[in-house]
Amino acid sequence: MKKYLYLYLIAILCSMGARAQTIKASNYAIKGYINSDGRIQNSSYQTIGYIKSDGRIQDGSYNTIGHVKDGKVEDSHYNTVGYINKDGKVTNGSYSTLGYIKDDGTVQGSNYATLGTACGVKKEWAAVVFFFFEMK
Repeated sequence: MKKYLYLYLIAILCSMGARAQTIKASNYAIKGYINSDGRIQNSSYQTIGYIKSDGRIQDGSYNTIGHVKDGKVEDSHYNTVGYINKDGKVTNGSYSTLGYIKDDGTVQGSNYATLGTACGVKKEWAAVVFFFFEMK
């Protein structure tokens, strides 16, 4: 009996880790989802893009539209369009502050107004969705 309970708990924990993380606007309306595999979905669960493990950012048709790696965001031609610092500060290619990704998943604009939340989402991925990739 203990063995089955243990396996059941492991299965529950594993399935929780595979769930999509919800992206919400400041009014708590759901903007979309980011799955653990990097698939980006809008609020209607339509796949609109991907963030691949190698940092490629793709649209819903698998066209590469950019890259994100080691805190640098680039367009499809490898031109730097922004940076994500380890502390969560997001800047454009000219180092002007666009906003902040807090440790708790709160996303703020440059004026510190809350834009939304991305709890449990990697800071780089949250920055791509809120500042560099329009969810439609």
